[in-house]
Amino acid sequence: MAFAWKAAGLTYNRYLAIAARVVRRSLKEQPRLAAEKRGEMDLRFAKWEVSTANIQPKPVARTKN
Repeated sequence: MAFAWKAAGLTYNRYLAIAARVVRRSLKEQPRLAAEKRGEMDLRFAKWEVSTANIQPKPVARTKN
């Protein structure tokens, strides 16, 4: 028997992201705002040369689930 998310053609990570978003949206105002802040992610890129990183990493993307 296959898992429902797998049968629907979703990856496990995508399934978890959808489930987390549904739970966050079902909360009342104050807990929802706090949970939405935790759901934000930053991705940064830093080029490494000779065993040291660039001083200021460049922001690549900012996502909100």
